[in-house]
Amino acid sequence: MNRQAVWTLVVVSAAGFMAGLDNLVVTTALPAIRADLGGGLADLEWTVSVYTLTFAVLLMLGAALGDRFGRRRMFLTGLTVFTLGSAAAALAPNIGALIAARAVQGVGAAVTMPLTLTLLAAAVPAAKRGVAFGIWSAVSGLAVATGPLIGGSLTEHFSWQWIFWVNVPVGLALLPVARAKLAESRGENPRLDVPGTVLVSTGLFGVVLGLIRGNPDGWTHPLVLGSLTGGGLLLLAFVGWEARWARQPMLPMRLFRSRAFSAVNSASLLMFLGMFGSIFLISQYFQGVGGYTPEQAGLRMLPWTGMPLLVSPLAGLLTDRIGGRPLVVAGLALQALGLAGFAVAIDHSAGYGQQIPVLVVCGIGMSLYFAPTANLVMACVRPAEQGIASGTNNAMREVGGALGVAVLSAVFSARGGYGSAGAFTDGIVPALVVGAVVVAAGSAAAALVPRRHGMRAAVKVADHPRPAAVPAGRS
Repeated sequence: MNRQAVWTLVVVSAAGFMAGLDNLVVTTALPAIRADLGGGLADLEWTVSVYTLTFAVLLMLGAALGDRFGRRRMFLTGLTVFTLGSAAAALAPNIGALIAARAVQGVGAAVTMPLTLTLLAAAVPAAKRGVAFGIWSAVSGLAVATGPLIGGSLTEHFSWQWIFWVNVPVGLALLPVARAKLAESRGENPRLDVPGTVLVSTGLFGVVLGLIRGNPDGWTHPLVLGSLTGGGLLLLAFVGWEARWARQPMLPMRLFRSRAFSAVNSASLLMFLGMFGSIFLISQYFQGVGGYTPEQAGLRMLPWTGMPLLVSPLAGLLTDRIGGRPLVVAGLALQALGLAGFAVAIDHSAGYGQQIPVLVVCGIGMSLYFAPTANLVMACVRPAEQGIASGTNNAMREVGGALGVAVLSAVFSARGGYGSAGAFTDGIVPALVVGAVVVAAGSAAAALVPRRHGMRAAVKVADHPRPAAVPAGRS
């Protein structure tokens, strides 16, 4: 990779780490936040959920804005908003102000995150993208998975405000580097698809809101039923608008006629459903049943959550040589096997030493998924469409994560609860089995990607002219 590609990789990976980290970084700090700012259970739930909500809802809008107004320009805008939101969260005088600041963080992350992959694809030659995507994926996956550990450590040794303050110097350092080192590029559509943007954003808002509130409010609650139904209908209307009436659609429906594009996005949705929901419950298992502090629980998750740092770059290198399909299929199969193995270990009261091997299997599986998937998504489309392809895949992941927490928590609540260690075990075992089945279905979906698609498509993409770029430092 040339120097600009390396700088791009550093900048977008750091930005992606911050955005991914804030998905779960707050979870282990909630008791400290409540003691300091007050608020009820619903307020604490919204402190976590509002970030996921705004992040998931606006991802495709962020990608579309980058295509329309310039990807580097919107990346800088999103990074600025995220940094300001982080500072506002750290300075929040009450729980309401904290929730509002978390929403601002989500807006900034939604604009920034899909553009990280697009900017990286534009800067790195097609033959080297597997390695670059492997590093980017390792950092992004590590951020999501280690959120509870980092949040617990900062809260335990400093204060809960530091889970937000830590973003501020990083954001301030990245902004001038991004402006100087990133090249500007745009998508091929000069106009923003306003009706499509409104339909997909409001539709995703309804679906994600319903998923978030399903367990605490009840799945038959009018808000939940109305949100899920209304959101689903709006998304159907979005599909109809994009397919029939939009002159310049933000998400061309013809992309889904590609078996590879449909299969990769289906696999991403199922992977995050099983993985995100499982991490949510397992981190609580170590604390509630194992009796560990948040930091200790996070450390015991490292055989799983730290594995992307070791395996994802190697997976990226293999992607360049053998294609992404076999790696994604194998990775999701291993992730499913690991989740099922962890459920068996818990059910037989196995100690932590016996749990380590299945955690390692989960980590290897997750690592093999991340890098090749990023490469496959970018290779499915033409360079001018990579922004919206990235936004679509990120939206699938976030919706999958919200769905995973909702579904696995519902299974957990139906079979167990928080009343005792035994009740927790009774609930988490079937929940992890469901998670394993879902991830296995993701492996089957990934198997539908045409053989060696990643290698062939990468060559095809390399033959296309890149989108018009403006030298770094200019608009």
